[in-house]
Amino acid sequence: MNASQPKSRRWILLLGAIVLLLVPAYIQFFLRRPIGEGPAGPAVESSAFNETWTDREIMLLGLGDSVTRGLGAASKSHSYFERLKNNPGDEFEDMQGKCLSAVLPNLTSENFAVSGSTSIDHLNTLEAQVPTYPDDVFGLVVMTTGGNDLIHSYGRRPPEEGAMYGATLEQAEPWIANFETRLETILHGIEARFPGGCVIYLGDIYDPTDSVGDAPSIFLPDWPDGLVIHAKYNETIRRVASRRENVHVVDLYQTFLGHGSHCRQFWRSTYDPADPHYWFYDNIEDPNDRGYDAIRRVFLNRIVETRAQLAPRQIDRDSG
Repeated sequence: MNASQPKSRRWILLLGAIVLLLVPAYIQFFLRRPIGEGPAGPAVESSAFNETWTDREIMLLGLGDSVTRGLGAASKSHSYFERLKNNPGDEFEDMQGKCLSAVLPNLTSENFAVSGSTSIDHLNTLEAQVPTYPDDVFGLVVMTTGGNDLIHSYGRRPPEEGAMYGATLEQAEPWIANFETRLETILHGIEARFPGGCVIYLGDIYDPTDSVGDAPSIFLPDWPDGLVIHAKYNETIRRVASRRENVHVVDLYQTFLGHGSHCRQFWRSTYDPADPHYWFYDNIEDPNDRGYDAIRRVFLNRIVETRAQLAPRQIDRDSG
């Protein structure tokens, strides 16, 4: 027998053992994306829900894309918009009684959000469909916009305004500038439709790659400038919101870090050891049911923080 044969056999066996170890590890940390179960997202303090905030007529108005519409939720009652209003029948124990209807007895709602829509569509929807409300109605507006501007059309077509996937930063810069102007116009238009006043809660845009930017990890074509363009859109949202005292950014971006395509990778700074699970729906761009729970919680926490803005006219009326 050739002396080299046992040595070759050992190398083959060693290589086989390495493969047997690496393949499960690759599946576990790069491909496996369990969604988990139970509550998701931050806690919501109960003390804010112990008394009525205001007896004013409040209109909860939704505007934007599929995130505000609720695509990917297990049921309509599990969308973040509906969960803001009312606890569903199968509500988690820690959220019982923590909803807007519990503290706003004269709350009504309308949701004008449309799945698949872009910021261009949102301006058109506002102008064509959203009415001007009576001056004794105060607006509590929740909105998500801009995400579809970025992700459409998934690299299947050359990038353009409103569907810029695959664009270079140079291509995208005028579209980003237009988004800023458009968002200003939308916010001004919302305010004009609530002569009795309003407060607007504007979600920023999450990243299903956990800020890594490797689009193939979410089964999309590589997009070298994707992260920087995404960041520019979020900077625009925050900058426009900062110009108005009644507009508050809801930080979906930070909330969802660690719950995208790299949720199992414990070596990343975004890893969430308490909940290392995937919060996105099958279509990648929308949340799953647990993701909507998290969104409901961060919106509700932001509303709680700024709830004093809901009742300025009530104080005047009572003092008179």
